[in-house]
Order: sequence, then structure tokens, then C-alpha cells
Amino acid sequence: MRTVLLASLRAHIRRYVAAAIAVAVAVAFVVVVGVLTSGAHSGLLDGLGAPYRNADHVVSAARWPSNELDPKAAIAYTERHGENAAATGRAMLPARANGRRLSETTVGPIATSEDWRWQKLSSGHFPAGTGEAVADVYFALAENIAAGDQVRIGEGAAARDVRVVGLVESPSPPAQASMYVTWPQLLQWRNQPYVQNRVDSLSVMLLLFAGTAIFVSVLVIANTFSILFAQRLRDFALLRCIGATRRQVVRSVRREAAVVGVLASLTGTLVGIGLGYGLIVLINAFTPAIPMGAAGVPTPWLLGGFAVGLVVTMVASWLPTRRVVQVSPLAALRPDAPVGVRTVTGLVRLALAAILLLTGLALLGVAMAQGSTPVMVAGGGAVFAGVLIFGPVLVPRLVRIIGALLGPAGRLATKNAVRNPRRTATTTASLLVGVTLTTAVLTGMATWRSSLDEQIGRDHPVDVALTSPKEPVTTDLLVRVRHTPGVEQAIAVDGAVARVAGLDKPIPVVAAPAAAQVARDGGAFARVEPGQIKMDSGAFGKNLGLRPGERVTVRVGERQAQLQVAVGTGWGPVGVVAPETLATLTDAAQPRAIWIRASSQADPARLGIYLDELADPVGATIENGLRTWESLDQQLGIYTWSALGLLGIAVVIALIGIVNTLGLSVLERAREHAMLRALGLTRRQLRRMLATEAVLLSVVATLLGTVIGVGFAWVGYETIVKRALSDAVMQVPWPSISAVVLITALAGLLAAVLPARRAARVTPAAGLSLE
Repeated sequence: MRTVLLASLRAHIRRYVAAAIAVAVAVAFVVVVGVLTSGAHSGLLDGLGAPYRNADHVVSAARWPSNELDPKAAIAYTERHGENAAATGRAMLPARANGRRLSETTVGPIATSEDWRWQKLSSGHFPAGTGEAVADVYFALAENIAAGDQVRIGEGAAARDVRVVGLVESPSPPAQASMYVTWPQLLQWRNQPYVQNRVDSLSVMLLLFAGTAIFVSVLVIANTFSILFAQRLRDFALLRCIGATRRQVVRSVRREAAVVGVLASLTGTLVGIGLGYGLIVLINAFTPAIPMGAAGVPTPWLLGGFAVGLVVTMVASWLPTRRVVQVSPLAALRPDAPVGVRTVTGLVRLALAAILLLTGLALLGVAMAQGSTPVMVAGGGAVFAGVLIFGPVLVPRLVRIIGALLGPAGRLATKNAVRNPRRTATTTASLLVGVTLTTAVLTGMATWRSSLDEQIGRDHPVDVALTSPKEPVTTDLLVRVRHTPGVEQAIAVDGAVARVAGLDKPIPVVAAPAAAQVARDGGAFARVEPGQIKMDSGAFGKNLGLRPGERVTVRVGERQAQLQVAVGTGWGPVGVVAPETLATLTDAAQPRAIWIRASSQADPARLGIYLDELADPVGATIENGLRTWESLDQQLGIYTWSALGLLGIAVVIALIGIVNTLGLSVLERAREHAMLRALGLTRRQLRRMLATEAVLLSVVATLLGTVIGVGFAWVGYETIVKRALSDAVMQVPWPSISAVVLITALAGLLAAVLPARRAARVTPAAGLSLE
């Protein structure tokens, strides 16, 4: 049988190339997932996961969605474990420096152990004991704080003076603070800490796509080998007829598959390493705002990818030959008829598909009613499995519907595509998986981003607020602000300096009828009813001391009014009133603030520095809310690009499967194509027929996947997004989805180029002589 093995490898080298490509690409996909996982984790650890980098365990609350520990419990836990534990979080405290009150100030802990210290030192040194602190670089720039400055944190008996001994970069917004002190110092404000711990959900997402990678790989490899060995059933039967035993045939096939599997898996591993690291370089080059970290060598992924390629190759090669060795040689020499729908096997498949579909739809209904993610995943899996099993019935019918719109070559392509329903369904299955997940991810990300944008727009309606309580804002200053790089639009807001009962110093009170020009919430925050005053709790912090609904006295000069307090955030240390209310308080309103809408390309830190230089000479303060948007974009960007990158590779693998199917089909139907050529079909018509066949398979899989993907996205919206963000509205990104449909159709057309050229090169006489 060794001679038979070598002869088979030589005789079927062209067919094995197609199978080897499927294996290599599938293995490369798994390896790329591993490299991108390592890079994405590294990037996030440099940012969101920095506080947990050296942690063996992360302790969090068993509550969703907040995942926040009770502050007292967190403090007690940290004290109990000493140097073996470090808390993340921050205390919201009033602070003063250089004779003025600072804007919203949060104070967080910095570990004394270098292993636990996640902040990066920019200048100076870390605090070593009582009375020392470090400030975040961004906060220091905004508040004009430098190393050596004295800052008074807290108020009343809890007030403490600390000296800034250094500046640090804080790459993790969830645990980020304005200033950092040692843990014993932070305990002075133990009643204030707001402790946050987060769960790293990126691992869950990437594991999901890794599972998708393996699933798509199994489909493509199994389908390619099923076609390959189905074409060799007669060869195996002839071997049985001349004396080869069942065991010898199976052993020969397994050896052939092992050779192909080892070589292809090794090739795929090397290609995956190069492609993975290349993608990280490209992502960092073209999307600097979404950095991928330095990826280590993902050894488990390399071994896993190699193992997947080898094992799946062996299994895929064994299943087709099992039918040969279980029947007599003469029976195996007969033509192989596909499983019909009306046979017992076909009816069993339909019944199983119906059960899975009904069960899955019921589970999805339960998931939406109860908000259960595990039930949603189980229901989605059941529905998709039902669709795949129902594929031999559904996909050929869809192909016929679309093919009926085409010409003669299209009708021939349609008949060829549906000749073997199981093969057609299996070929489109891998592409169906990729398109379904891509569509679901695109829709889910669009919905999530739109909802978060709307919510953050309400919390931070003004990107940057320049407030001048001492001197009115001049026209010259407004012009200079508008010409500052990164400023899209700026308006001056009229008002007057007023005394508000309950506050320790005068503040500007303004009316902003034109706020919609710059506000991200459409100006809703500035639409205040007459008789109300709206205060920014974030800017005033604990100094606000006013409860919503409480009536306070607001005095401008000799005039005063009793106004009802309303609270919001995101426009700086000014009170917002209705134009009618401002008119009752003063007849000489002057510009007291400039509200700024930043451009989409603005750098928050750089814009803050530019505007701070303009604000200092007039004694104005800057409130910069852009960093929240920057953090959101960075997080969603990492998730979106990682997801779409991995799913894009899944689609490529699926298209490789179409190429393999068409290529093997060309070899299988060589005599048929020669007969068509002899009857008058031109080479161009033959190429067009094969191209149409590929496009039909791609379009059907894409359209079906789009419908299922949008449906799954809607279920996810009802189950997860709507419960987390009550005002969320589902967004279907039709332009992006249309682009997916167009790209996959064009890719299907390209997939037919090589098989079509190969078929067209064979002359009718040569094709008819093939056996």
C-alpha cells in the first residue's frame, strides 16, 4: 500500500492542492486570532487593563451592570491582605491650589510596591509618604499644576495639604483619577471612595471568534475533503476489487490525509504568524488612536492551530471513506445519488431542523423577556444550527429564485449549483457564518455606539467650556478661540456674575438660547424653564450642597429671584437660566462663557493646552469633557476593529472554500464542460457560467446571512442593549451592510477566475478523452 500511497499523492496532487489551501488558510486563521488576541490584550493592558496587569485575581461585585464593590468592603478587603492586594477607584473631593478652587478632582490610590504601580511616571518621583501626591498629566495641564505645588484636598476637618512631587500618565479611564496618594493617606477620606472593578470582556469576545474560526475552518476543510474523496469513490472501490482490505484502504487514506494535514498545517502556522504581526503593524499605522500592543508568541494558539488543521483533516478524510469500506466494491462503483428530501434520512434531517428552529426561536423569546444572555446564546445557536441543517432544502431554492433572473449561462450555472443540494449548502455554510456574524457585529456596534453617544451627549453636552467669572469674554478672545486648531464651532454665552445662596463664591449665571449650535444633546441641557437655575454638579462637586427641587436666592447687584434648583453635568461652573429669568436679574448681560464644539479629529489634551493659554490672561477656567469621548472611541474602536478583522478573515476562508469547490467541480465535470464546448458553448460563455455559479453561491449566502445577522442583532438589542441603555434605539448601518453584500459578491466573482480559466483552457477533444 506504500506504492499506492505515493502514486495517489502524485496522481491527485492538483486536487490535494485545493484541500491543502483550505487547511493552511484555516490554520492561519486560528493563529491570526491568537496573535491579534495577544496584541489586543497588550493594548488594553496598556490602557483599560493597566491596574490589573500583575494581578492574579480581580475581585468584583456579582452585580451587573455596575460590577462595583461596596467601598467599605473593598477597603476592608485591601487592608486585610496588605501588600498582596491593591484597590482601584477614586474619591470625589474638593481641592484648592494656588489660591483657587480646582475643577472636579478625584483622588485615587497609588501602590508603594512597584509590581502594583500601574501609573507611568512622567516627571518627578512617586509619593513616598504622608503629605506627598502625584498628579495626572492631563489634569495638571488643565489646572496649571506643576511639581512642587501645594494642593489642599478635602474640606473642614478632613482637609489635608499635599505637595505634588511628580506627574504621571494614567492610561485607564475606569480607574483614572486627578491625583494619587498612598493608600494610608487615601483612608483619611474612607467615607468618600468610589471603588471600581471591571471585568475583562475582551477575552470572552475573542474566545467567541476563536470558536467561530474553528467552526468555519471545520466546514471548509470537511467540505473540501468530502468533495475530494467523493470523486475518488471509484478508485477506492477498484482497490477493494483487486484485493485491498477495508483496513488497508482506510490506512492509505489516513496516511495521505496526514501528509497533507502536516504540511498544510505547518504552512498555515507560518503564514498566520506573519499575517497576524503584519495586521498589528497595519492597525497601529492607520489607526493610531486604537493602539494594538506588542504581541507575544502565542504558543498555545500555534499548537492549537496546528492541531486543528491536522485533526480536522484526518476526520474530514475519514468520513467519506467510511461509506466506501462499509459497502461492497461493486455497490461503490455505482453512481452516488445525493440524499433526497423524501428519503428517511432526508425526512429526519428536516424534522431535526424544524425542532432546532422552533426551540431556538422559543429560547430567543425567553431571552428577550428575561434579559438572559446565556439563553440568548443558546437560542441563537439552535436557530443557526437549524438553518444549516435545513440548508440543502433552503439554499438550492434561493439559488433557483435568483438564477431565474439570469440568461442562458445563468440558467446553466443555476442547474449546476443545485445539482448536489448538500454540497451547495455546505459550500455556502461557511460564508453564511461569516456574513451573519459580520452583519450582527456591525449592527450591534452601530446601535451601541449611537446609544452611548446619545447618553454621553447628555452627560457632557459641551466639549469644552471656557468660563470667565472675573471679566467679560471679549470678541477678540472669541475669535481666537474659533481659530484654535481642533475647534469646530464656538459661541459666546451672555450672563452676569451672581450670588447663589449655598455657594461660597459668586458664579456666572447665563442664558444660552443658541446652545444647540455646539451642544451634543441638541441644546436640551440649556433649555431651562423660567424660575429655574440649572447647576453642573460635576463642576461644583461637594461645594454645590443643593438638592434638586430646592429653592434658592440668586442675587445680581440689587436684584434677586427665588429659583428652583435643577442639576445636570457637562457645561462648567456656571448656572444656566432661561432668558426671561436672566432679564429679571440684569439689564446689562455680558458674555461670561464660551462653549466649544470640537472637531472629530481634535486631540483632547492638545486642545486643552491651546485653550488654557487663551484663558489664563483673563482669569478664565477650562472644563474639558472630550476625554470621555476619547475613551469611548478607543474602547469601541478596539472591539470593532478586532471583531471585524477576525470576521473578515472568516469570510476570506469561506471564499477559499468556494474556490476549492469550484476548482474540484471543474475537475469533476471536465467531460461535461467539453461536451458543452463541442455543442457550441464558447470559452467566454463557459467562464461566464462558472463565474455566475460562484456569484450565485456568494449572493445567496450573503443575503441569507444578512437577514439572520440583523435578526440576531435585534435580539441582542432587546436582550442586552435596551436594558443597559433605556433610551437606546436600534441602528442598522445599511451603507456598511450594503458594502458587505457588494464585497462578497465581487469576491465570489474573483473566486471563479482561476477555476474558470482552467476549465476554458481544456479543448473539447482533450476534455472528452478524460476518464
